[in-house]
Amino acid sequence: MQYDNLEDFKIIIATNDKCMTLIDMLKQVALWLKKKEINQWRFLLDSGEDKEIEQDINNRNTYIVLKDDEIVATFTLLSKQSEWDRNIWGDDQTSTSLYLHRLAIQPNYMKKGIGSSILEWIQKNIRRDIECIKLDCVADNVKLNNFYKSNGFELVGIEDGHSKFQKSVIID
Repeated sequence: MQYDNLEDFKIIIATNDKCMTLIDMLKQVALWLKKKEINQWRFLLDSGEDKEIEQDINNRNTYIVLKDDEIVATFTLLSKQSEWDRNIWGDDQTSTSLYLHRLAIQPNYMKKGIGSSILEWIQKNIRRDIECIKLDCVADNVKLNNFYKSNGFELVGIEDGHSKFQKSVIID
């Protein structure tokens, strides 16, 4: 089944009681990527970001996408740069950018239009003062790079082996 919008889904801010479920989900997606020989998120398998994920949930920056009561996807939006963002994008204290991290979809829901619908939802539901959405992904992950390009993100450079993508936000 193809999902051209999210009307069958609910997007909510993740709560602390979902922390371990989300960490497990992200590790499952990382393992799936590893099995497909896709170089993305391998550090998650070694609990490399567990504390950061937990902090982003505590700070109400992480969202979950539900179908019925099942978590099918997650993503994190930061209005202030993380240490990683400063490494990739340079220091930007005055930015009106939103940084997208850990957009992950359960493998059985991939290739059904959910990722594109989430990106649309983000653009429609962010604060009015945001001018740009920024993200990065492993530069040699061709499918993911093409996914972001096909969703209107512009490749603006490569830093430390990661493609830097951004998209201007157009508020209706």
